[in-house]
Amino acid sequence: MNTKLLLAALLGASLIFSSCLSANEGLPHAFEAGWKGEKTCELMFEDASVRVGRCIFPPGVGHEKHYHNPHFGYVLEGGTLRITDKTGTRTVNTKTDGTWKTDSITVHEAVNIGDTTTSYIIVEPRPDKETP
Repeated sequence: MNTKLLLAALLGASLIFSSCLSANEGLPHAFEAGWKGEKTCELMFEDASVRVGRCIFPPGVGHEKHYHNPHFGYVLEGGTLRITDKTGTRTVNTKTDGTWKTDSITVHEAVNIGDTTTSYIIVEPRPDKETP
């Protein structure tokens, strides 16, 4: 193999990997993050390629600042969340049976500011199986 091509590929992969690390450095993953010392998510299933977690937020309970790998989400119980991320703070109303998808690492904090419990399922590739 061409040595210059190999070095360029390794440098490119290194830059992508380091940008992913800086996006979440020091923060807990969504499945490990909690609220005021209490767990809010549980890992429900994991195999060689995928992880599935469930998160439950009663009124007034949130999710400390954390990161998500690229993932798919399904809303079990809709509600009203205040989400703070790099773009600022906003109120999001989720609807039961709603879905969302992200294609990149995301970082945010969320708190249930509604009157009802909200919950959802997150499906993501295993971190060691992701492709940058």
